[in-house]
Amino acid sequence: MKQLEETREKGHHLLLGVTGGIATGKSLVAQMLKDLGAHTIDFDLLSRFVVEPDKPAWNEMVAYFGEEILQKDRTLNRKYLGEIIFSDTEKRKRLEGFTHPRIQEEFFKLAQEYSARDPSAIIQAIVPLLFEVHLGYLFHKILLVYAPEELQIRRLIERDRISREMAIKIIQSQMPIEEKKGYADFIVDNSGSPEATRRQVEEIWEKLKAIQKEQDSP
Repeated sequence: MKQLEETREKGHHLLLGVTGGIATGKSLVAQMLKDLGAHTIDFDLLSRFVVEPDKPAWNEMVAYFGEEILQKDRTLNRKYLGEIIFSDTEKRKRLEGFTHPRIQEEFFKLAQEYSARDPSAIIQAIVPLLFEVHLGYLFHKILLVYAPEELQIRRLIERDRISREMAIKIIQSQMPIEEKKGYADFIVDNSGSPEATRRQVEEIWEKLKAIQKEQDSP
């Protein structure tokens, strides 16, 4: 894919995929990296952008699922759509087929914009389901935000005010966090204090700058 080659292989920037499990603290770590100077691309925001009314992915979704997935303002009824795809693998794959190519196109655009403005940029992309949807090939390095599953459950119950049963069901719909550790280049353990997390992020930032500097060398 030409866009992938131009985005990933050309230039001296470094592309970092930031992922984790639900309620592990991806947003916290991403903000710390941003504070240190990382350019940021949020795949959740891109996923909302590409399904705005009358965009190609929106048209395909309405044609496939029907207008009952729309609210009165013609935006997607995400709760209803989530209920449809949560228990139907085929429909979830069709949805991903409509949205994922467009999300990647937007990612390529933003990454190229950032690297054009700052050839030595470290660009982090927050991708919650990076391993589940096999997007590791987009990045030079991958950082996993980790918290033990029991802590994920407690945080999810508190954050979303849901039952323990539902929290477990949501977590089990993702790849186990312990399994994800084996695919990451860097791991931030976010089970302690924010200060402890920040220290880990700062150490990794220095390593990323060293890697980027090596790429920048002739």
